[in-house]
Amino acid sequence: MNLSKPGKGLGYALLLVLIIIAVYSLWPFYTVPTGNRGVVTTFGKISGIEDEGLVVLPPWKKLSVFSIRAEQADIEDAEGSTSDTQPVKVSLTVRYSIATDKVAEVYEKYSHNGDLSSYVQTATQETFKAVTARYSAPDLIAERAKVSADINEALRAKLAIYGAQVISIDMRSFAFSPSYMAAINEKVTQEQLRLVAENKLLTVEAEQKQKVAIAEAEASAVRAKADGDAYANLKIATAQADALKVQNAALTQNRDVLELRRIEVEQTKAEKWNGVLPAAIYAGAPIPFLDVSK
Repeated sequence: MNLSKPGKGLGYALLLVLIIIAVYSLWPFYTVPTGNRGVVTTFGKISGIEDEGLVVLPPWKKLSVFSIRAEQADIEDAEGSTSDTQPVKVSLTVRYSIATDKVAEVYEKYSHNGDLSSYVQTATQETFKAVTARYSAPDLIAERAKVSADINEALRAKLAIYGAQVISIDMRSFAFSPSYMAAINEKVTQEQLRLVAENKLLTVEAEQKQKVAIAEAEASAVRAKADGDAYANLKIATAQADALKVQNAALTQNRDVLELRRIEVEQTKAEKWNGVLPAAIYAGAPIPFLDVSK
């Protein structure tokens, strides 16, 4: 009896292990975490997609957890060439996620866990090459915002083929060859110097125009004053001439008045004479009026 007990204990242990294996193999309860989808396969074939939460499946079905969270792909030094054959490089960060209605397609064709970073890398480099080839090097610099929009649009369309939806595209660097960048910097420097020279010339021209305007205004003021003085003198002379004409006309028409004035003057002189003759009379000097009646 005692010898049989160890055998029974071993049998119980073996039976327990078999039960555990059976339960583990036939366990019908599964969980799909948040931010994921459950891909259900039956003997390797996709038979359904489960949302987040508890999933109950029969033993012949298998559940694979598939991420639809945002993923990130860093593309370093993607190379391209402009329409005028200038090499250019760019580094980008692409954030994307798997479209929920494309989970089965992506699981079947591209990835069993939702990681499409390798496809995103390839698609981004191809897109960058295609877009930069449309622009010349100067246009790439001058129209960088438009170039970025073109890359964004083209990459969204390309990644949609793989079932991915683009969340954002960040362009971290954008550079030409060192020799071309040096040429651009030199051109920018020369352009700035040209603008400075033009602005200086415009300033000098403006100052000269201002001086000319001031001189013309001063000359106009002098001319205006001279014209005013001449006009005033002319009016005065005209008035004096008119007065003389009036007086001459009056005297011509009234000679008796003139004679009367002369007599009045002589009478005034006679009335004021004291009767004393001058001691010396120069030749041609007038002889005072003498009253012989006294």
